[in-house]
Amino acid sequence: MTNLMQSVKDNLAFLGVCLVIVVAIFVVAGLTEKALRQKNSMARTNSPARRVALVGVFSAIAAVLMLFELPLWFAPSFYELDFSEIPVLICAFAMGPVAGVATELCKVLLKLVLKGTTTAFVGDFANFVVGCSFVLPASIVYHAKPGKKSALVGMAVGTLIMTVFGSAFNAIYLLPKFAEMFGMPLDAIVGMGTQVNAAINSVSTLVLFAVVPFNLLKGVIVSALTFLLYKRISPILHKNDEKMLKRREKRASAADSSAKS
Repeated sequence: MTNLMQSVKDNLAFLGVCLVIVVAIFVVAGLTEKALRQKNSMARTNSPARRVALVGVFSAIAAVLMLFELPLWFAPSFYELDFSEIPVLICAFAMGPVAGVATELCKVLLKLVLKGTTTAFVGDFANFVVGCSFVLPASIVYHAKPGKKSALVGMAVGTLIMTVFGSAFNAIYLLPKFAEMFGMPLDAIVGMGTQVNAAINSVSTLVLFAVVPFNLLKGVIVSALTFLLYKRISPILHKNDEKMLKRREKRASAADSSAKS
């Protein structure tokens, strides 16, 4: 009974940490997006209904892509590459940081519905947080001054932040929590890394030889594919933007005329 209560307590604590971090990420995305709009570097063109619909579409695509994971020769089996960040990043470029974070969260939730979890939710939580550490800075840099150069710089910054943050987050929190949730010593997880690379003999070497190259590789591949795809589908995503802007200009002009009269 004591062990059961402790397990429930630990799981509730983990859930609490997850909720706090999710809320914090949304707050950061919201405040940043508000600041970008105030500087007129980012205009809200899509209607709320269209934004919700696009987030839903991109989340569904991303969730399906999460089902197809590629094992990597240099990392343990629980580090597998998928391409689900591509639709998330496209959505963030098209509609802003908040839409990107929302797509990231919905993607993970949909994946849990479709496939469940094999990592006691630790891997799913990691996918969301580390994914946001890539998508959020990339979209912020892009929307500060939209353009091809800003997109490239944003994705480079996002890759760097994801690599640094993801490595630290794995070492400090995720790997110990993974071991705790599965009731195994941390050395057992390190041992999985040793099986694929003899140079891995501690948490620090696991991060150095597996997590760092994993995040770098993922960032580079996702960035390259997003860069190739975004400009091709951008006209479709923004096809109603010009009409909406014209309607807003007409309403603003009508309001000015009424005020003057």
